[in-house]
Amino acid sequence: MNVCLFLSFRLSASRSPDPGEMAALEGLLRATPKLRKALLHTPSRASDPYLDDGPPPQVVLQLYFAELRDLEAALARDGHLGVLLSRDAFPDLASADVAQQAMLVRTFAVPEPMFGNGPEAPYCTYLVSYEGEAEDLNAWHGHYFGNHTGPMARLPGIRELEIYTRLDWVSALPFRRVSFMQRNKVAFDSADALTLALNSPIRHELRACFKTFPSFTGPTTHHAMASRVLRLR
Repeated sequence: MNVCLFLSFRLSASRSPDPGEMAALEGLLRATPKLRKALLHTPSRASDPYLDDGPPPQVVLQLYFAELRDLEAALARDGHLGVLLSRDAFPDLASADVAQQAMLVRTFAVPEPMFGNGPEAPYCTYLVSYEGEAEDLNAWHGHYFGNHTGPMARLPGIRELEIYTRLDWVSALPFRRVSFMQRNKVAFDSADALTLALNSPIRHELRACFKTFPSFTGPTTHHAMASRVLRLR
């Protein structure tokens, strides 16, 4: 089972990061030792009939590793990702409010998992975060995996379904640590395809299922993101 590092950047100004800085970020990620997969998310737009959770972070990274020790090595004091703290190399990102969390990756099958576009072609994801606490986390996850993932996998046009759960991790980087109890990602070919899925009968079924969840507190956020899988070295 892979582990995934989430890094979410909210810039000090409500704007997109500098294109040159983003190109440098992609180069940094491609050279990260033991990195298995890297996703780069930036804001997109889709129409959800139930929710509007405001603007997402300007940049979200998902960095997948086979082993927790490899992820932690990238976050060590002398680790590869430490250069993200350099205001000379990354002036926008180094001055941003950055949240970090490492999580376990749980992958669920979908009917048509392959994207029609080529490597690094953009697509659209809906990133969901359950940021609080469940009264009984074991029961909550059991209910979610047993009742909610089935309809999620039947959303029209879905290409990928992953759920992430908490773990303990070591990081020497001073980014703000968060401990969301769960995150989800559903992926689609485009923002229009995501909007279609969010307005489908299955989405209404999922909303009804949401009302049956075991007791939990804290916000739940949903953000449409333009996403790319980076080709690694």
